[in-house]
Formats: sequence, structure tokens, C-alpha cells
Amino acid sequence: MRKIVFILTILFLLQCAYSEETYDSSADALVDIKSAIALAKETDKHVFVKVGGNWCGWCKLYAKFTKADEDIMRVMKDEYVFILVNWSTENKNPDAMSYLGNPQRFGFPVFVIIDGDGNVLHIQDSALLEEGKGYSKNHVMRFLSVWTADAVDPSRVSAE
Repeated sequence: MRKIVFILTILFLLQCAYSEETYDSSADALVDIKSAIALAKETDKHVFVKVGGNWCGWCKLYAKFTKADEDIMRVMKDEYVFILVNWSTENKNPDAMSYLGNPQRFGFPVFVIIDGDGNVLHIQDSALLEEGKGYSKNHVMRFLSVWTADAVDPSRVSAE
């Protein structure tokens, strides 16, 4: 019995370790953004950019919160191409920040919605999605639902 508990504990810890988001401070974020835009155009979605860093406690909290919620994860999978963009002392990604409209001014994490043509549609201060010492599912779901491709262009829905 102890061996089973030990093995299950190890598996759980490995899952936690590998399911955490990791920002790549060496990445050229502008290249990643442009790749995500191409994929969004191809899949008829918007890009959801999460700007932050491995140093950011609220970034980790948001990742844990969203990954634990099936509704949020379904919307993210169905409606968005998701990418992480690093902002840290090692790499502030100035070209990417300029392209995104300098979202770092809102603090971290900050979310940017981009359409498949590369237009920045919205910059979201994540503090507005908070509730208490965490995030509000209602606020997050509303934010995600009003920036989908269909929500931004309602004629798409009736054209299908």
C-alpha cells in the first residue's frame, strides 16, 4: 500500500511540475506572435497573448485557476490560439511590446487579443478579473466571450 501511495504521489508531483506554464526568456516574442497570428487566421480564431514571466505570482495563479476550470479551458481551446510572451529583466521583448501596444503598463499578467490579420483588438488589465485573492470565473468567462472572433464580428455567425 505504501508503494502505491508513493508512486501516486510521485506521479502527481510530476504532473504538477510539467503542467505549469513556463515563459521562455530567450524567445523572440515577436516571431512567436506572428506565428500565432498565422495559425489564428488559418483556424478562424483570435490570438490570446498572456504577457508575464516566470517571476510573476499572479501569472502562476491565473494559469492554475484557468487550467482547473473546464469551461474556461474549453473556450480557450475552441476560440483562441494561446501564447505566452515573456517580460523580464533578462528579456523585455521591446519589439513585441511595441507591437502589442505596450501592455506592460498595466502590470502582469496582462492579456492581449489579436485577430487573424494581426490587429491588436484589446489589452486587458488582469486586475479587473480578480476577486479576493484570486480570479473571478464570471469576470474571466465574460472577458473571454466578448473577444472571440464571432463576438467581435457577429455577421460571421449568421453567415454560417
